[in-house]
Amino acid sequence: MAVLLIGTLDTKGRELGVLRDRLRSEGIKVLVIDAGTGDPEAIEPDIPRHRVFEAAGSSIDEVRRHRDRGRAVSAAAQGAARLVEQFLSEGGIEGILAIGGSAGTTIGTTAMRAAPFGLPKLMVSTLASGETRPYVGGSDLMMLPSVADLAGLNRITRRVLINAADAMIGMVRGQARPRPDSTPSEAPLITATMFGVTTPCVDRARTRLEAQGAEVIVFHATGVGGQAMEGLIRDGQVDGVLDLTTTELADELVGGVLSAGPDRLTAAVDASIPQVVSVGALDMVNFGPLETVPERFKGRTFHVHNPTVTLMRTLPDECRAIGERMAQALFNARVETIVLIPEQGVSALDAPGQPFHDPEADAALFSAIRDGLRGATHTRVESLPLHLNDPRFADAAVARLSDANTRYRSSDSSEHP
Repeated sequence: MAVLLIGTLDTKGRELGVLRDRLRSEGIKVLVIDAGTGDPEAIEPDIPRHRVFEAAGSSIDEVRRHRDRGRAVSAAAQGAARLVEQFLSEGGIEGILAIGGSAGTTIGTTAMRAAPFGLPKLMVSTLASGETRPYVGGSDLMMLPSVADLAGLNRITRRVLINAADAMIGMVRGQARPRPDSTPSEAPLITATMFGVTTPCVDRARTRLEAQGAEVIVFHATGVGGQAMEGLIRDGQVDGVLDLTTTELADELVGGVLSAGPDRLTAAVDASIPQVVSVGALDMVNFGPLETVPERFKGRTFHVHNPTVTLMRTLPDECRAIGERMAQALFNARVETIVLIPEQGVSALDAPGQPFHDPEADAALFSAIRDGLRGATHTRVESLPLHLNDPRFADAAVARLSDANTRYRSSDSSEHP
């Protein structure tokens, strides 16, 4: 077992040497991966750069021939991630530590995102105090600001590097020690999605599931939340999904700021686990302060949720497109999947007398889902004459998921894909 230390040895060799030596001084095995394109300086790697680029289906000669820095960084990131996957399959990683500027951060965090939840991951970066979502995504990796540029050793950078190494040492040793919460749980693990405007529904559903003995992890459907949930599902740690708040689809298709990307809703289908899906908060697209809303949306229906969050009502055509996307993502489910439709409204703002109440838009959404899932083998649509935040809707969602999970567990394992 070893800590992977990732960086570009042609520009960060001395800095990586400080990390390596600190880790080794505490008895931690280290494998240094060189993701640079030039000759290494200061220290020699354990995994040389030619192996990194070969793992990406390229070569160091090809990268140098093109003289394209962006291409080189992309190949190094892809290669480093594939090496991480390889080491993980062999059971040889107990942590990942990387350093870098924009290129090194791209490489290091891409490699870290290939590792599962819970494995210690620490990125020392000049970009750690800015917009970090492109690097962190839905992962549990940590970013430590380097304060000064990682260009030479001085009293600032040396202290930051030592702190980073000590943090990794602590995490690795902590992983090895028994902890009060480390006893494996026999409770089924259920993930759920929630937004402020769907909180009454999801809170009730969570309480009901916990009373049945399940452990429920709720994700805030803010883009990163959806990505994090689906990452956990892809890691194979989830038994069932209560995806009642799919609002991130609206941001992806219409152009809001809380998209979870084009693959949202695919993880549970790919993992072949039961799920109940609904249309929570698909009446809205999210933006920042009102003045940041793009000009092309001028004249639309808005609701200022707070000074930093502006919500825009989705139109019937947009709702139709969202419904089609949802149906497309769920059509090929290979185990029981239920789409539960609340006919009386999809969020706290989509009820009679509320600013986003729009039966026409909701009808377009619902009909697109029904039409798109007609003929699906394992996915069915069920409509209830209730609002999403009606307690009876939450109870129905829990009942459907519990029944689906029971049937899934009791079926012959050979039937599962």
